[in-house]
Amino acid sequence: MTDQQAEAGAGAGGDTQRRLRVFLVDDHAMFRAGVRAELGAHVDVIGEASTVAEALSRIAATEPDVVLLDVHMPDGGGRAVLEALRRTHPQVRFLALSVSDAAEDVIGLIRAGARGYVTKTISPDDLAAAIRRVADGDAVFSPRLAGFVLDAFAARPDTPVADPELDQLTNREREVLRLLARGYAYKEIAKELFISIKTVETHVSNVLRKLQMSNRYELSRWAADRRLV
Repeated sequence: MTDQQAEAGAGAGGDTQRRLRVFLVDDHAMFRAGVRAELGAHVDVIGEASTVAEALSRIAATEPDVVLLDVHMPDGGGRAVLEALRRTHPQVRFLALSVSDAAEDVIGLIRAGARGYVTKTISPDDLAAAIRRVADGDAVFSPRLAGFVLDAFAARPDTPVADPELDQLTNREREVLRLLARGYAYKEIAKELFISIKTVETHVSNVLRKLQMSNRYELSRWAADRRLV
């Protein structure tokens, strides 16, 4: 083999991207299984977790390249994972993958250290490309969400996203409120969030009580005023 042939062979091999090691954090087992199946041709999914505690221990043990992180989970969600790991494991990149496209969720996760934020409507190919870009150090957002980040950091870079009324609500209550304000029926909310209709009713009752409102129409106006819809 000539030197030129050797160089050509090395170049061809060098063009092959290594398979990234990805970790999934989401409290819905069916969704994790779907993501694992869809991404299998693109990356190595080396682990998964359904709670913050599981995520903290397993991410620390496996040290993946990229963590796909759900925003809202019963025990704290993506922000809790980020805040616990971003300083001790700076080499791990985090990409939020959420059903939520609310401005405060996007900005909150980016402030906490996520390198990107995409919604669960993203296609498998686009998700694989987003993972690659985040691993390479880029920031990635679903198109509609990029404006939230630009507005927040350009106009008020030092102002934290805070709302005393909104802070009363749990992550799940916020998800239910957002879908309710968009006109979803209880049955549709239950299907979207993988919970029972009875649980949806309980969350709505809690939100009404905490915000001192009497019906879903008041909630919808309140949510629209805060750009939650």
